[in-house]
Amino acid sequence: MSEARIDKWLWAARIFKTRTLAADECKKGRVTINSAQAKASRNVKPGDIVSVRKPPVTYSFKVLQAIEKRVGAKLIPEVLEDVTPKEQRDILELSRISGFVNRAKGTGRPTKKDRRELEDFMMPEFYGDFEFDLDDEDEGQ
Repeated sequence: MSEARIDKWLWAARIFKTRTLAADECKKGRVTINSAQAKASRNVKPGDIVSVRKPPVTYSFKVLQAIEKRVGAKLIPEVLEDVTPKEQRDILELSRISGFVNRAKGTGRPTKKDRRELEDFMMPEFYGDFEFDLDDEDEGQ
């Protein structure tokens, strides 16, 4: 049975852009193998469940092949199976929809485009279509 280092596998399976990033996430305790925290040197084998916490979502993958050499994006379905729970996917979708409302700390001021998108989101188009004539109500009394 083949095995591979978790940091190399995370990089080879295109979960992280660099092996250094994968190793750093292991050190921070954001990577688990079968619900146990994993050091970068820990080995994975086919059948293991690898969970990666990328706030606000925790992704889960089932290892199909233990590889250490990076493969093309088209071959990823042969390497891993995405078993992320539906509620985690819902959190991701919500954060995408409202991503510009709750800006991440340190991203600076909103750009003009961000401001316009925020205004469009907060003020629906039909909001300005209503006209209220308050004077007519006062005259009837």
